[in-house]
Amino acid sequence: MLRARRTPAASEPPTSCGGFMGPQEPAQSGAAAAVSPAALEKLKQRAAECIELSAGRLSALSREIWSRPELAYEEHQAHGAMTRFFSCAELPGAAWAVQPHYKLDTAFRAEWGPAAPAPRPLHLGFLCEYDALPGIGHACGHNLIAEVGAAAALGVKDALESLPQPLPAAVKITVLGTPAEEGGGGKIDLIAAGAFDDLDVVFMAHPAQSDAAYLPDVAEHDVTVKYYGKASHAAAYPWEGVNALDAAVLAYNNISVLRQQMKPTWRVHGIIKNGGVKPNIIPSYTELEFYLRAPSLKDLTILTEKAENSFKAAAVATECKVEIKGGRNDYYNVLQNKSLQKTYIENGKELGMEFLADESFLNGPSGSTDFGNVTYVIPGIHPYFYIGSDALNHTEPYTAASGSQEAQFYTLRAAKALAMTALDVIFKPDLLEKVREDFRQTTLKEKGHLNVMEQCKESGTAAACATR
Repeated sequence: MLRARRTPAASEPPTSCGGFMGPQEPAQSGAAAAVSPAALEKLKQRAAECIELSAGRLSALSREIWSRPELAYEEHQAHGAMTRFFSCAELPGAAWAVQPHYKLDTAFRAEWGPAAPAPRPLHLGFLCEYDALPGIGHACGHNLIAEVGAAAALGVKDALESLPQPLPAAVKITVLGTPAEEGGGGKIDLIAAGAFDDLDVVFMAHPAQSDAAYLPDVAEHDVTVKYYGKASHAAAYPWEGVNALDAAVLAYNNISVLRQQMKPTWRVHGIIKNGGVKPNIIPSYTELEFYLRAPSLKDLTILTEKAENSFKAAAVATECKVEIKGGRNDYYNVLQNKSLQKTYIENGKELGMEFLADESFLNGPSGSTDFGNVTYVIPGIHPYFYIGSDALNHTEPYTAASGSQEAQFYTLRAAKALAMTALDVIFKPDLLEKVREDFRQTTLKEKGHLNVMEQCKESGTAAACATR
């Protein structure tokens, strides 16, 4: 479903704003004192105006990242662009405290707020991604994700600085640069390193073909399968060989046969990375790489067992040895936080967003993100936003769309909606409690399946841990 088109204003805005692990309970803190509805609306307007006034600088940041695409854990130029942005002395208001190379070489952290508050502040995080895809650059629009996170944080900070000092209660804003979403799972590494331990709620938005407060990003397990056989001359004495390519072909076909028993929401897709050396040499080594996806951790463990049995059966049939190795990090499904989603939709509609009207898409195919792992640790929202293009993510046309000027209007609109939602969380104590309760309920429901996945990692075999 496509969004109604809307064209940005032709005039270029000024470049700065004026004025001022398993499921765990997030650290509790009090929200800022409630303000009147009229005062809150003024704060939202202030945040939106700041974002609009910063449009030129934000567009330049996005374009710099887009024009120099970098792969997972190698985002050195993007890391430099982001840390320079938040270190810039021209940004209005109090300075950001910037930590480059934060826990990962290409991650960063920029903070604004009280250094040693008492009591503990309400701590909101805005997440930025900036890695690209091999060959086709920013075909998933991560340059826009970085821009949205930066813009929303600027807007919230400016709105809070416009209040009489000191603030009614302590609030801290953090921007967290998270590398390697397209491969490796930088957020998962940062979770393990404690980067999310002191955050209360996190915000991020992802470009797509429609405005949606939630899409069912699914759990994913990556697996590499290696077959070891015995080389021999394929014409003179093939009976002396053990054909590892036969094992790889059988494994691929086993997965294809398995598809008729897969649930409609399961996905298995793979490639043969190494199929041999020469036609007249029976291959002694082959390698496959597969991605397994399912809408929940429970389904993922079942699917993984079935896939691994298919790989093992190919080894038995061909008398090859097989090695099955999981990827660096498993991606978990994104847990909904309906209170945050409802608030985001309300704010987005005020800005002219048109959200998907039905929920039929909830059972449809989707991708995966390491933000899913974050939602098992802390309440958060990961909405999708239209960028003015019919192109599909992970295609060359989407690369062009994510670097276009047309995308800027929609990107800043999503940033405004995120900032407004964050202000609701700060100044509506009842909303903050509902957000926390949603988190408690969803993680409690998934806790048993999460424990299974953790046992799988420790044992080194997912199949042994599958639940039925």
